[in-house]
Amino acid sequence: MNWQDYITVDSGVLVGKPIIKGTRLSVEFMLGLIAQGWPEDEILRNYRVNREQLRVCLCSRVRQ
Repeated sequence: MNWQDYITVDSGVLVGKPIIKGTRLSVEFMLGLIAQGWPEDEILRNYRVNREQLRVCLCSRVRQ
């Protein structure tokens, strides 16, 4: 799984924070939901991302 297929950094979106491509959802936000104990299925349903997009947030080491 290549994180660059799922995550992008654009200084014009969310002040350059890494986001899931095609969304305004930051990797930081997704990790926060996971840290708060949100079940994976609930995140997928509420934020309309797919399993690969969510999992790459956990596995990526994005450098800005």
